[in-house]
Amino acid sequence: MKTAIIYMSKHGSTEKMVEMLKVRLINSDIDVINLKKQKSPDISKYENIIIGGSIHVGKIQNRITKLIEKNINILLNKKVALFLCCMYENEKRIEQFNNSFPENLRNHSSANGLFGGEFVFEKMNFLERAIVKKVSEYSCTVSKIDEKAIDEFVEKFQK
Repeated sequence: MKTAIIYMSKHGSTEKMVEMLKVRLINSDIDVINLKKQKSPDISKYENIIIGGSIHVGKIQNRITKLIEKNINILLNKKVALFLCCMYENEKRIEQFNNSFPENLRNHSSANGLFGGEFVFEKMNFLERAIVKKVSEYSCTVSKIDEKAIDEFVEKFQK
């Protein structure tokens, strides 16, 4: 079965997690689609669709939201899985996940994942660094990628 992993990555952390996903998936017929490069992919040709992004200024990337809005009827008739990369470790991350994906798609999804995240200060501009320093306790690069969550997501998705 043909699978698409569709994502957006601002500083490369989500892309890193997509690569982790890809190597864990048993299905070898996988297309990885970066919405930065391919803004409007034809998702109708895929049986399985994994969609993910990261939180910036409290929201998932707009291209993810637009892709879902444009293709909601197709998505609700496919095997779908959703993931989010964010640095929160409490109920705030669940709130961000719920705000990132429509309820009907979350309920339809065969797997939902919260993969942790990273702050990569070297890839941030001055304003981004200032915001991160203000809203978090971090002032340098930190990684909190949750590989166990990625493994559990893959296991659920492949059932």
